[in-house]
Amino acid sequence: MYCDIKCGCSANMPSRRILTMSALALVYSILLAHSAWAQQAELEHVLTQMDRTAANFRSTEASFVWNQYQKVVDETDTQKGKVYFRRAGKETEMAADISEPDQKYVLFTDSKVEVYQPRMDQVTVYNTGKNHAAVESFLVLGFGGSGHDMLKSFDVKYLGGEKLNGADTSKLDLVPKAEKVRAMFEHIFLWIDPSLGVSVQQQLFEPSGDYRLAKYFGIRINDKIADSVFKLKTTGKTKFVSTQGL
Repeated sequence: MYCDIKCGCSANMPSRRILTMSALALVYSILLAHSAWAQQAELEHVLTQMDRTAANFRSTEASFVWNQYQKVVDETDTQKGKVYFRRAGKETEMAADISEPDQKYVLFTDSKVEVYQPRMDQVTVYNTGKNHAAVESFLVLGFGGSGHDMLKSFDVKYLGGEKLNGADTSKLDLVPKAEKVRAMFEHIFLWIDPSLGVSVQQQLFEPSGDYRLAKYFGIRINDKIADSVFKLKTTGKTKFVSTQGL
């Protein structure tokens, strides 16, 4: 009698294991589905807030710290200054006043990027040409652009919430859809302030292992910015050098 009971139990063990594994797999699938749904809901919330900011966007200004890391030499170059954005018709203009380590001005208007170095008294002009839209999307990324418009150029994933300087942010991972753009930047991290609907930090990763980390603070939205900010303060002797484009 003892042997019969033992044999019966042993015969049922594989079935019980299968049922247990199936139940665990089902629970795991439900948890994964719920997590994916929650991430998608959070992403939608962030993109919608960016849409609202974009709908009313006129200008933005902020102080910045730009760190450019070079993997080959394991060195980081740091630039500090102020950056300005404003809506001009259907386009967004950008001006950067770099104060450290050397004075430099960067201006993006009229389909060209101009870099003015006062010490050399020289302006280097980069015509964006057919790459205008791609250049604009990188220069003004996270400032005044529609969240859902990003989905046209990037695969966007919500990575979760993160504290930056004591403030809540939403971290997004952007992967360029265009192969040509991925050759420049494999992917980009954006930290979006949900209350402002703009980026407070960005990290752009190059295939070489180099990256650029940009931090923004003291952000002011829709304040009046003088037209002079979007004009280079050159001299009568300034030399202009044009390149073949970006």
